Amino acid sequence: MCFEFDARPPELPDGRAVIAGGAAAESLILTAADGNRFAAALAESPEPSGPGVVILPDVRGLYRFYVELAERFAAAGHHAIAFDYFGRTAGAEARDEGFDWKPHVAATTVEGVHTDLAAAREALAERTGASQFASVGFCFGGGHSFWAGSNEGLGLDAVVGFYGALNAKDRPNRPDLVEHSDQIKLPVLGLFGGDDPNIPPADIAAFDAGLERAGVEHEIVTYPGAPHSFFDRKQEEFAEASSDAWTRVLDFLAAEPVEA
Repeated sequence: MCFEFDARPPELPDGRAVIAGGAAAESLILTAADGNRFAAALAESPEPSGPGVVILPDVRGLYRFYVELAERFAAAGHHAIAFDYFGRTAGAEARDEGFDWKPHVAATTVEGVHTDLAAAREALAERTGASQFASVGFCFGGGHSFWAGSNEGLGLDAVVGFYGALNAKDRPNRPDLVEHSDQIKLPVLGLFGGDDPNIPPADIAAFDAGLERAGVEHEIVTYPGAPHSFFDRKQEEFAEASSDAWTRVLDFLAAEPVEA
């Protein structure tokens, strides 16, 4: 599992908020191209200054952490939408801490994640007028965010992953980024914990090498001693890594051109 149910995203680094306070997210029910109805949360920035952000959650799907994260991005000048993976198997209703996510993760497919991501991006464009987009994913969603960079039909311009799952390990619902990262075509920012047994250094090195072969702009950062899911306000001992990760993400997004 990635974050605990009561985890909360770190505050924005000093000076990175373009508005005071937060930008409250709106709960939505979206319909994908295949008819799937799924939950999403959209936070519109009153002062947009960069690409819109599509957030891919961890294995729990959409819950408060990612709603609040969308609000953080909006406060930093990015329209943002977070979406849920489990509309096909669990419906679009809100879920509590007792939600058994494991069978629903097992029932996801790469194709289904891409179909829902495309619908979320389209909703963000329609609601906000955003014309450039980046995906930002965590754990299970981090791997899918990276892999979204291989699919030009999704309409993304860059991809970000926090401790994204890289090795499919015979799980067909996850992309194998150890073997196939050279298929990614978009700029990549990858952020990893140096003390994460789920993502060994050899896998990160293979991922990095594939991106190098692909000739895409990329930055891979590993935080020594940081565990999986270090980006959590409750993990105060990793506050420095979290602040640096926030800064890198916002700088990476700022580097993406925005159409007038």
